[in-house]
Amino acid sequence: MDKNLASIEQEVNVLTEKLTNLKKEIGKVITGQEETVEQLLITFLAGGHALLEGVPGLAKTLMIRTLAQAIDLKFKRIQFTPDLMPSDIIGTEILEEDYSTGKKFFKFNKGPIFANIILADEINRTPPKTQAALLEAMQEFEVTYSGKTYALDKPFFILATQNPIEQSGTFMLPEAQQDRFLLYIKIGYPSELEETTILKNTTGTKKETLNKVITGEDILRLQDLVREVPISDDLITFVSKLIRATRPETTTNAYVKEWVNWGAGPRAGQAMILTAKARALMKGRLSVTLEDIEHVAIPVLRHRVIVNFRAESEGIISDEVTHQLLKAIPVATNGKNK
Repeated sequence: MDKNLASIEQEVNVLTEKLTNLKKEIGKVITGQEETVEQLLITFLAGGHALLEGVPGLAKTLMIRTLAQAIDLKFKRIQFTPDLMPSDIIGTEILEEDYSTGKKFFKFNKGPIFANIILADEINRTPPKTQAALLEAMQEFEVTYSGKTYALDKPFFILATQNPIEQSGTFMLPEAQQDRFLLYIKIGYPSELEETTILKNTTGTKKETLNKVITGEDILRLQDLVREVPISDDLITFVSKLIRATRPETTTNAYVKEWVNWGAGPRAGQAMILTAKARALMKGRLSVTLEDIEHVAIPVLRHRVIVNFRAESEGIISDEVTHQLLKAIPVATNGKNK
């Protein structure tokens, strides 16, 4: 085996072991939800942001807070409310005086966006102008105030939550902003056994102590390694066909033509490949498989495929469109369809 490859494999093993320890630390507080935790870690490894949706009481906020407590990074929580202003997120200038000279000057006081892990709690409870305060940070990893640009520390993640039930006092995220989220994660109810365990563990006096088991430097190195994970041309072609098939104007799929209004853009393909690479690395593999792509396809496309009004009236959601396309599109292997 090539010495360089052996060194990389050893490094991957050490770092993936830290990810395993991170899952264990989260498991001290969060019962079940393994799939959700895995998707959050995939988001971290791919260097993106995640939107979590679930009804109240499913520990969305607790899960993100617990994850942040087990990572040696700066964490901030922003509670989104209807009266929240962009300056409450980015920061604002205040007038100060230099007592030695008597001169007055404006000083920029940084807001909570200047952290490594941001919990944007109930992001759909604030108006669009405040939601938009996150756009530059999510895409450019910097913020601009009063004509001056301030770089954000890396790694930088925004993990946002929203409640799908209540409509009063909420503001749906624009599609352009939803597209900035790498994954759209939906959290379901726990199983009967998990719910019994939750009730037992959360109604007593026992409190778990969380240890910081991974650093920001570790995550940055994992992000570099993710991009080095190879993926075959056949799988890249499959991703391209899958993304193009979601668009009514270019697809040959009758299901899409009937039920979809808008398909996914090129960013969806980038997200799918990066998250598939992240999943492969997290599993200790140095190559992407079809299973990796199929595993991430739904949370990648969930907010990027917009069904039409007739589909909504029939209860057809974008997840079903993705299911149909995954079954319909073949994978070419050495020039042959599989």
